[in-house]
Amino acid sequence: MSSERKVAVVTGASRGAGRGIAVALGAAGWRVYVTGRTVREGDAALPGTIGAAAQAVTDAGGEGIAVQVDHADAAAIADLFAQVKQESGRLDILVNNVAAIHDDLVAPGPFWAKSPDLTDILNVGLRSHYLASFHAAPIMVGQGRGLIVFTSSFGSVCYMHGPAYGAQKAGVDKFAADMGVDFRDEQTGVAAVSLWMGPLRTERSERTLSDHPEQYESFMAQAETPEFNGRLILAMYEDPGIAELNGQTVIGAEIAQRYGVTEEGGRQPPSYRDMLGAPRIPHPAIVR
Repeated sequence: MSSERKVAVVTGASRGAGRGIAVALGAAGWRVYVTGRTVREGDAALPGTIGAAAQAVTDAGGEGIAVQVDHADAAAIADLFAQVKQESGRLDILVNNVAAIHDDLVAPGPFWAKSPDLTDILNVGLRSHYLASFHAAPIMVGQGRGLIVFTSSFGSVCYMHGPAYGAQKAGVDKFAADMGVDFRDEQTGVAAVSLWMGPLRTERSERTLSDHPEQYESFMAQAETPEFNGRLILAMYEDPGIAELNGQTVIGAEIAQRYGVTEEGGRQPPSYRDMLGAPRIPHPAIVR
């Protein structure tokens, strides 16, 4: 069975960046598989469920499909993509967004004074992204086109929230670079891109702003919406020159100018390149 709609998988979409990205794709008429663990309101510390997110996709004009997935479970990830292939027969975009975020992430103090469970982000947020891409790639390669996006941040190159967070973001940037080599060399028509999002207006960031206004108020004044990043991902997918971005890490606020993507009302979010750093440029050497 093949879907008449374009098909996306957005991981970690119960709330936050994933939910907004999924809704933006829904507004363009896409079928979106929304994954996460939360199925009942109140089961998580923050509001949001996969069912509500999928309904928001449908309400926006697309087709939302909620799939409960524990992304720490390799078999559950494999089952997700088997379901997508069986039900839809295609996969056009994978947004690797899911991450295990511990409450200690923004707590004061050095890494050794915080919970060691912060390293969960290296499992659900790095390993899980690799596995999702592993299962998505054959579907995309088989159809000759597709886009894999990793949601990342300036924390890849500057100190942001400590070493576990930084390692995860640097890791997904490297995933995009090296997967991009394989996609290019095999002439697949598939692209991998890591997208640095700016400060986002999400349920978590609103709570963090409330708890630490002196630290985050100036950043959040110019924050992006998750939907902005969803429209940006869609613009990249629709770009006939997407191969130019394959393997790259891009700053969302900057690449948005290439596509004329803005926030509602025409606001252009700022880039924090000068303040927080620039994406690393991979060395062209390839060792097989």
